[in-house]
Amino acid sequence: MIRAVVFDVGECLVDETREYGTWADWLGVPRHTFAAMFGAVIAQGRDYRDVFQEFEPGFDLYEQREARAAAGQPEAFDETDLYSDVRPALAQLRSAGIWLGIAGNQTIRAGGILRTLFADDVDLIGTSDDWGASKPDPEFFIRVAGIVPYEPGEILYVGDRVDNDLRPGAAAGMYTALIRRGPWGTIQWNTEEAKKLPTFRVESLLELPDAIADFNASAR
Repeated sequence: MIRAVVFDVGECLVDETREYGTWADWLGVPRHTFAAMFGAVIAQGRDYRDVFQEFEPGFDLYEQREARAAAGQPEAFDETDLYSDVRPALAQLRSAGIWLGIAGNQTIRAGGILRTLFADDVDLIGTSDDWGASKPDPEFFIRVAGIVPYEPGEILYVGDRVDNDLRPGAAAGMYTALIRRGPWGTIQWNTEEAKKLPTFRVESLLELPDAIADFNASAR
């Protein structure tokens, strides 16, 4: 049975369109050009950070984040950047007695924003910077499993990426759900792995409560 659901952040809960647009502005690149290169890099199976290298070789994302913050343009997202299904899906899962967590590859600053937004809604908020381990490193999922008060086989990890979310989550013994949105979710959706690997494939987080209820009913 699934007793806990842990969500990725970017393009699962948070629409990152605005944030990546600000990176294009920072680089002095037209937003549509940056977005096109972003999609090309993902389709090639490369690390998204390669996008920055295409426009500025030697680009150091950590240093540039600090430079943006110093210039009064830190990474930022708020309630308006949440996908519209996030709040109602969390509420439905909580009312069904599901233990809820949020854990993704995020900075300490982003973790602070997440805690402001979701402190009363979930049982766990963890980031790669908090833990010193980034997906798809197995250690990230070990940390998740160590905090969730259930066995890995009772946890559903929800994300938009086969490579960073589903594959390592399944390797850690968790159920997985792929949501079709954002660059990765859209580009990877029709791959064989995306069709076969996840426990659930959803177009909206609002599909999860019923899907989990049906899954748990069949497991009894």
